[in-house]
Amino acid sequence: MKRIQASDLAALSRDASKAPRRRSNLNLHPELADPVQRLLNAIEPGSYVPPHRHGSPAKWELFVILSGAIAVLIFDGEGKVLERVELDADGPTRMVEIPPAAWHSAVALRAGTVVLEVKPGPYAALASEDFASWAPKDGTEEAAALVERLARAGVGECLG
Repeated sequence: MKRIQASDLAALSRDASKAPRRRSNLNLHPELADPVQRLLNAIEPGSYVPPHRHGSPAKWELFVILSGAIAVLIFDGEGKVLERVELDADGPTRMVEIPPAAWHSAVALRAGTVVLEVKPGPYAALASEDFASWAPKDGTEEAAALVERLARAGVGECLG
């Protein structure tokens, strides 16, 4: 039986805070070919999750907040925010399921944010067409600016 304790979440968050991309994950599935991908993802404020989709093949994705707070955003193909849901370990909303092939991103709103992610496997790296063409590449000044906009963006705002 696998167990995750509060100390595990804290350690994962510490690792994320020291990582260049401000993220750290712990796979719970035994191998990348597993038919159900399950992982803990620690995401610190300032981490850029490029807007993307799981479109080839189309896959859903489930986020459950374990600690901290995160905003999950759904976009249209031009970068207009269609939905924004804030998950907060101390708040009313704890889970969101992203529909198959939906353009989405997530931004940590508080230090110590850890989510449980579940999605169909096997793992496959995203194809270039599954990253939003309107969003900057990771590691750029434009990406850092978009993280700030994502943290505040509301429904109807166009980020593209």
